Amino acid sequence: MGKVLHLPGIFFLFSAFVLLLLVSISLPYLTVFDFARVHFNEGGPISIGSDTNAVSQLRFGIWAGCWYEASSGHRACSAAGYAYNTTMYAGSTRADSITIGASWTRGLAIHPVAAGMSLIALLLSLSAHITVRLLAALAAFLASTITLIAFATDIALFAYVKEKASKLDGTTTTTDTAPAFWMTFAAMLLLWLAGGMMCIGRRRDRMSDATNYPMASSKVSKSWRDRFTKA
Repeated sequence: MGKVLHLPGIFFLFSAFVLLLLVSISLPYLTVFDFARVHFNEGGPISIGSDTNAVSQLRFGIWAGCWYEASSGHRACSAAGYAYNTTMYAGSTRADSITIGASWTRGLAIHPVAAGMSLIALLLSLSAHITVRLLAALAAFLASTITLIAFATDIALFAYVKEKASKLDGTTTTTDTAPAFWMTFAAMLLLWLAGGMMCIGRRRDRMSDATNYPMASSKVSKSWRDRFTKA
């Protein structure tokens, strides 16, 4: 009976690992897996960093920020690395600017940690041993906790970028959540479900094994002396 829950748990762990793996690669390598997108709608031109070309959109990933030029649609990205800075300049004179500092992108690196822990949980879940399956469930819950921390980091980055981008002079902006944001949320739910299913499935297997033990007979066999001795 426990296998009915254990097998879906393995599938959920695999799905969560794939989601977190794609999220962990992120920008600038996989351009669609970013966490927040800023659209520059109307007003004066916005430029990013040392690039003086006007841009229409800015995306935030784990390892870099990428932007798209308004005229050509060409994509440019900052240097790939851990904890990057992104500065937005408003107007042709670039007099007004805001910076998303490294302190707000540094925490995004926890996503690969969550992916690694989900992989460990997935590998442990492939074992049929009841103790290893308990470790798999614990690893799944630990991975879900790490993913929860990662998702909280995503929310904080999105809220901060939205608040700062709205203060750019002479332009209107729209800040939206991006695919990696929701992929992290989905992975967190899948890890919770996987851990719960494995715990319940393991418990049912233990209860099933306990009822299969032969019961000791309550009858006591008589010795050969008792058979020939009259009461």
